[in-house]
Amino acid sequence: MPAPGPVRLGRKRALPSCPNPLFLKWLTELRDEAKERGLKIQHTYQKAISSLNKYPLPLKNAKEAKILQNFGDGICKILDEKLQRYYREKGPNAPIHSLPEGAPPPGRLDNNLAPSRKKNAAGDQVKDGGGGGGGRKKREYVPQKRSGGYAVLLTLYRQSQIPDNKGFMFKMELQAEAQLLCDKSFTAPDLGSKYTAWSSVSTLIQKNLLLKTHNPTRYSLTDEGLALAQRLEAAEQEGKGGAEGDREEVRSEGEEEESGPGVVDLTASDEDEEEEKEIDRAPSAERLESVSQPRSDAEGTSSAGRPPSSQGTGGGKSTGGRLLPGEYEITLCVDFIETTGGSGSNHCKQELVKELQRNGVSFDVRKLNVGDFLWVAREKLAPVPGQLRAPVGRELVLDYIIERKRMDDLCGSIIDGRFREQKFRLKRCGLRRPIYLVEECKKAASHLSLPETTLQQAIVNTQVVDGFFVKRVQDVRESAAYLTVMTRYLTRLYQNRTLTCRSRELEGDTGLGEDRGNPSCSLISFAEFNHGAIKNKCQTVREVFARQLMQISGLSGDKAAAILEQYSSPHSLLTAYDQCSSEAAKEKLLSSIRYGKLQRNVGPALSRTVYQLYCTRGELS
Repeated sequence: MPAPGPVRLGRKRALPSCPNPLFLKWLTELRDEAKERGLKIQHTYQKAISSLNKYPLPLKNAKEAKILQNFGDGICKILDEKLQRYYREKGPNAPIHSLPEGAPPPGRLDNNLAPSRKKNAAGDQVKDGGGGGGGRKKREYVPQKRSGGYAVLLTLYRQSQIPDNKGFMFKMELQAEAQLLCDKSFTAPDLGSKYTAWSSVSTLIQKNLLLKTHNPTRYSLTDEGLALAQRLEAAEQEGKGGAEGDREEVRSEGEEEESGPGVVDLTASDEDEEEEKEIDRAPSAERLESVSQPRSDAEGTSSAGRPPSSQGTGGGKSTGGRLLPGEYEITLCVDFIETTGGSGSNHCKQELVKELQRNGVSFDVRKLNVGDFLWVAREKLAPVPGQLRAPVGRELVLDYIIERKRMDDLCGSIIDGRFREQKFRLKRCGLRRPIYLVEECKKAASHLSLPETTLQQAIVNTQVVDGFFVKRVQDVRESAAYLTVMTRYLTRLYQNRTLTCRSRELEGDTGLGEDRGNPSCSLISFAEFNHGAIKNKCQTVREVFARQLMQISGLSGDKAAAILEQYSSPHSLLTAYDQCSSEAAKEKLLSSIRYGKLQRNVGPALSRTVYQLYCTRGELS
């Protein structure tokens, strides 16, 4: 067998350049945009790029490309519209078989990486055409100005520059502050779209620019995010000073001038609970333009239905996120359970709604995770011409919440233990003025499982011991009358006050103690309040420990809270028991803990019961 000949090494034959580099460039941009948004249409664009690379003849227009595989009506229409725009910008005789001056040289661009930017010696971004030397680098992600990602990065960076800042922001406060820097709403999607500005947070996390930790969620910048935010802030300051020539430094690859398409706001999915479905079909040219076209100041309004210079009717952007007098209205919110129900109580619930309507009360029926009635200060926003739905305004919850109890409902909740749990949740909901509205239906009270004296004692304990304000009424008509009077009273009380949004996580569950003569003007947003009041949400060890303690007979919410101040978990309590010198000391460990406004002791009997529950091995006697 003859010996094999020597292996000949040499350069591969250079591939001929594509005769249609302009179409190839546009298809590559479309593919990269679809890829970063997580759309399956990227594969269709990639197949079209491969077909175009194999075609050896120049094309006069996109209609001629229909003879190629994977070129359908949608892609040809998009390319033709881009070609018409190119002719308008460059002139009718502009060459289309060579790239514009300054663009990367024509070549095979059918790889999976787009031309990127790299930094020169001065640290400025320059285009990287992927020429000689190793593989091409992936382009750097830079969010478009006044997009969701842009606003989040700038907000976190400016927050980090404040002395003694906490180093992170919660979702609600981040949305409120970032909204001032974004043209798109962080909470309501545009008409015909399912994405909000908050959807781009998932892209920031994926690009390792944003860090998401803890529960409740905390957001902070990574090192890469901090560096990018610093550049965005510098460009923002230069832009304010009139440095238009330096605006190119913070543009993404492929962004054109104002007359051309801008950078797509990469909103792949909502990072909380919603998983958006991918779009399988090719978008039309009009839809692509609506996604990629930057918002111009000449349009007059932003995508959220708010003027670019102000937010809402009173200029929310100029007021730092506050609601000034005249910018909001007080609205009663009714839990939907109070309007529907079983056959026994449905008549009364319908009667309540009719009475509120007769009294001319403006109310809104919605799901409340705690309480039956509350009031919100809703921002007034005028409908936007040409938009089907009116823009959604901010809502701040007033510090008044009502739990309505009929006598039969009170009896049932005492028997099954819901009564104590409801009082505990009302105290921890973050609102400072909880109210119990008790309907004393004498006919129903005559045949209940518990004696009327027991029910009356429970009502008195709710007011005296637990500190709730209790309002007694005779029937549903008096309940509606009380809600009407309260609505008008709160409307007058808050009519000349400036309201600000506070975060519940920053101050705990109970809020700050304030003078009862003056209403609080620092309020929680409705979304944060309702989310924090979810009954079966993920609970901390402290919350579970509190619920355990409250199952003990005689151990109220105030007593459980006092014990938690000393021992925040079962482990810390058991450790304290181990450090006691005798059995008697263990039984009296909790007896001297003071609780409530009167600062009474928990007492030796209850202390002994808790010790036996947690330290007795085997069955309890």
